[in-house]
Amino acid sequence: MKFTTPATTNPIDRLKVVGKPTDRIDGPLKTTGTAPYAYEQHKAAPNAAYGYVVGSSIAKGRIKSIDTTDAKRAPGVIAIVTYENAGKLEKGDYNTARLLAGPQVEHYHQAVALIVADSFEQARAASTLLRVNYAKEQGNYDLEKARETARKPKEKDKPDTRAGTFESGYAKAPVKLDATYTTPDQSHVMMEPHSSIAVWNGDKLTLYTANQMINWGKKDMAKTLGIPEDNVRLVSPYIGGGFGGKLFLRSEAVLAALGARAAGRPVKVQLQRALMFNNTTHRPATIQRIRIGATREGRITAIAHDSWSGDLPDGQPETAVNQTRLLYAGADRLTTMRLATLDLPEGNAMRAPGEAPGMMALEIAVDEMAEKLKMDPVTFRVINDTTVDPEDRKRKFSQRRFVDCMRMGAERFGWSKRNAKPGQVRDGRWLVGMGVASAFRNNMNMKSAARVRLERDGMITVETDMTDIGTGTYTIIGQTAAEMLGVPLERVNVRLGDSSFPVSAGSGGQWGGNSSTAGVYAACVKLREQIAQKAGLDAAQADFSDGKVSAGGRSADLRELASTGEIVGEDTMEYGDLDKKMQQSTFGAHFVEVGVDAATGEIRVRRMLAVCAAGRILNPKAARSQVIGAMTMGVGAALMEELVVDKRIGYFVNHDMALYEVPVHADIPHQEVVFLDETDPASSPMKAKGVGELGICGVAAAVANAVYNATGVRVREYPVTLDKLLAKLPMPV
Repeated sequence: MKFTTPATTNPIDRLKVVGKPTDRIDGPLKTTGTAPYAYEQHKAAPNAAYGYVVGSSIAKGRIKSIDTTDAKRAPGVIAIVTYENAGKLEKGDYNTARLLAGPQVEHYHQAVALIVADSFEQARAASTLLRVNYAKEQGNYDLEKARETARKPKEKDKPDTRAGTFESGYAKAPVKLDATYTTPDQSHVMMEPHSSIAVWNGDKLTLYTANQMINWGKKDMAKTLGIPEDNVRLVSPYIGGGFGGKLFLRSEAVLAALGARAAGRPVKVQLQRALMFNNTTHRPATIQRIRIGATREGRITAIAHDSWSGDLPDGQPETAVNQTRLLYAGADRLTTMRLATLDLPEGNAMRAPGEAPGMMALEIAVDEMAEKLKMDPVTFRVINDTTVDPEDRKRKFSQRRFVDCMRMGAERFGWSKRNAKPGQVRDGRWLVGMGVASAFRNNMNMKSAARVRLERDGMITVETDMTDIGTGTYTIIGQTAAEMLGVPLERVNVRLGDSSFPVSAGSGGQWGGNSSTAGVYAACVKLREQIAQKAGLDAAQADFSDGKVSAGGRSADLRELASTGEIVGEDTMEYGDLDKKMQQSTFGAHFVEVGVDAATGEIRVRRMLAVCAAGRILNPKAARSQVIGAMTMGVGAALMEELVVDKRIGYFVNHDMALYEVPVHADIPHQEVVFLDETDPASSPMKAKGVGELGICGVAAAVANAVYNATGVRVREYPVTLDKLLAKLPMPV
């Protein structure tokens, strides 16, 4: 099905099931511990052996030799996989680093071996007997130093954009800001470690894994192993969080496949937590310079955003300038990205790549500019709104309710009570401040397919390789099918995460919910046509409700129509050149109140509010959960998250959950989330957009701006920790 224009009569608009706050249909399985995650597929591989991944102890160099003699003799050891016996391995399309080192080592904790044994404990014990001799080389680990030699990324990454003449426009502006901000390397630290079980049946591989993009993973596994794609099946029905860290095939999956082939039996591999931080991907650090020129009345006339990030050779930049290209008006514009070669673990997508770190910088800069203008930060943002793409003024936004988000948020949060002068409000020992930031994330439509069956017993079964990473995908897909076919949600069975099902959008980039349900919508349209035809009814006039199909004064029960055999509909939702015709984005506003201890600099978040405009909200309960989770990650980014780089040795020092700090319940107050009542007919037949990443974009800056309002101390280097405040805090009273 090609989606080109809004449907005039759209059955999804009935909103009997879609749009209702609905409990997750997979909730009972997860709360009772019976949902089969990747490492728990015991029935699929009852005799599985255990694999233990050994990571490189150097960051860059060459493996001179690997002595496996003692490890092979250890109790229970079945096989040992290294580059010497793994066979030829290609690098997949979605990987920057190779997933098994040798002879070259590209980064610290890159996998150098897999020990396969009868038990996990035996495999782990044998790993200590492995002797790897390295020739160490000096690498580049410091982004600040590498900044000088950073290169322009490939044109496909759209590294630079211009509109007007920034240099002259900025020079003429009566009010100017020129500031540099830094964001650190960050880790996904999802709840479920990277896990896979590999089972070979002849030359065919089935991989039970935790992967957000099933079709990507299938293609990359086939390419890596040099086998036909048809010989690979990926199964990933439940994923315990990903945040982008499971978008791509990772080492544990490849090593499980190699280990199972070497052992002659199924092998299960789960990356130990301490290995994940350096072995898998992370959000790369950035250095960002922002320049803004404005009139004395507060109109932005010139804006530039330059960003530097680093990655392994052939890597990609952190696209931190994305939002600056679209968020605020201004005739003279410039954005640039530069990429340094670093020998750190691979930098790649983490929740809202680009906009999340980009807005950490931009939204402090906007606040600083508002202060220079002696203007309220909300007002400054509102008057610089735009209805068109400021880099291409011929292209309009499909929907843009940014100003509504700002104004509603300011009213609900009590923004008018904010004291504009920093450091003036106290509550006992606490300095109290409020902060605001815009929220922005582009909406992407991805081709997505599904198959929907009307079973002989009247149940509806949906099959698509779409994944659920804890976001509620099972439920919104079930709601879509129930709405389209006029049955209660209890009569819908949703099957996800299997590469034998039609190829979906997958989970990533906040494109999953809207795109995958649109694919289910298309399949349901096909099924409606098949059902109407079997009932002898006009499909164009058919109404599906209460388990029946009706048209022209006649009706038929769905269960009876399928009693002689199931009826199947399958289709794909495609969007053509829709993205070229108009700009689709999501918008919001974040408001935060903090308290800062006047003596110690301890920061406590006291209140949070997010107002979001993201098209139709398919399940408000699940969507709220997505946004408050994103807000929580934003607090972590603001106050505590940082992978600390040892710039001598070249690794992330704090590679465990004891030292890599993330927010816990005690750090997070009550969070309020408001969704504007909007639909976007241009986005898809569902009239929805993504929301899971919008909720993190801008949060860290809102926290940092609130800290400044509380203390008068401006911190431009994340995270905002007390050591950066202490020397400058106002004296306690």
